[in-house]
This record gives sequence, C-alpha cells and structure tokens, in this order.
Amino acid sequence: MANSGIQLLGFFLSLIGIVGLIIGTILPQWKMSAYIGDNIITAVAMYQGLWMSCAFQSTGQLQCKIYDSILQLDSSLQATRALMIVGIIVSIAGLGVACMGMKCTTCGGSDKLRKSRIAMTGGIILLVGGLCAIVACSWFAHNVIRAFYNPYTPVNTKFEFGAAIFIAWGGSLLDVLGGAMLAASCPRKKQVSKYPSMGSSRSGPPSSTKEYV
Repeated sequence: MANSGIQLLGFFLSLIGIVGLIIGTILPQWKMSAYIGDNIITAVAMYQGLWMSCAFQSTGQLQCKIYDSILQLDSSLQATRALMIVGIIVSIAGLGVACMGMKCTTCGGSDKLRKSRIAMTGGIILLVGGLCAIVACSWFAHNVIRAFYNPYTPVNTKFEFGAAIFIAWGGSLLDVLGGAMLAASCPRKKQVSKYPSMGSSRSGPPSSTKEYV
C-alpha cells in the first residue's frame, strides 16, 4: 500500500513538473531588463525568451516579436531550445511508461513484479528528461550571469533572470523528484534461502526397513 502511494505521489509530481516545463518554455520572460545605473527609470521593459522577444511599455501595452530565423540566433539559445524540447518529450514518454506500470492501473499485465519494473523504467526516463531541462536552464542562466558581469556589456543592454526560467527550474526539479520516487518504488526480490529448513532436515528420507520373518 505504501509502495502504491509513493507511485501516485511521484506520478503527480512529475505531471506538475511537465506542465511547469511546458509553461516555462512557452513564456518569453526568460530574461528581463536589469534596472541598474542610469537605467533605473525607463518607459520600456524588455523581455527575451526562447521563441520571442517582448517590449512592455509603461502604458500597459505589450508588443512581442517571434524570432524570424533560427540560424540568426545564438548557439546557446538554440541548444537551450533543443534541450527543453527533448526534456519535455522524454518526460511525457516516461510518464506514459510509468502509468502502465503503476499498481493502480490495469494495463501492463497482472504480474506485480513486472509492473513495478515498468514503473521503475518510467521513473528513470523521467529522471533523464528532468536532467535535460535542468541543464538547459542552468546553461541559459550561466550565459545571463556572464553577460551581466561583463564590463564590456552596455548598461542598457544588461539582463537578469525572468519569471519563466524559475518556472522551468521548478518544473524540472519536480520532474526529477517524481521520477526518483517512481524509480525507487520497485520492490526487491525475496531472498530464497540456500539452506534447507530445520524441519525438512530433521525429517529424513522415508524408512525402507523391512520386517524379516
């Protein structure tokens, strides 16, 4: 019963994590304008994401533009895109595999040990997907930090972390946590004793003595 509860908890954590990954990937607030130096008061706030850049004006108007060409983008941004997409696809596949092996589902056969192994496999796939997303977010954050502290970067073009990268980070961590709980839910095999039991050792072979007249 406890094993089934761990599987359910891991499944829902991974599901929430995948939703967070999708939302974080779509949102454009991966990095936003940094208000430092002479750039404290500005009429326009700039946001940049994986798919578009947006400008939020003080009047409340938001204008976004999708990136025209993939080849014109920075190589790190292309790699972040690819890792996030791979992480989402792999996590969805792992969630489907884990669903087949959970005790509360009827698909995957009636063998409990086999179903637990399927759930463990799904948890490992979820771990791989979550790690891909963590690498993507951390790589993007490293580039933002490096550009921020670069003395040759103009003050009005410096960016800091936006809300989307924190959503993606949180989703990836939930994905990894749920995958770890599913991967750890596989029961151990019962150890069969190599030595015969005491009762069987005491009871010897049937007597073959015969009575002689």
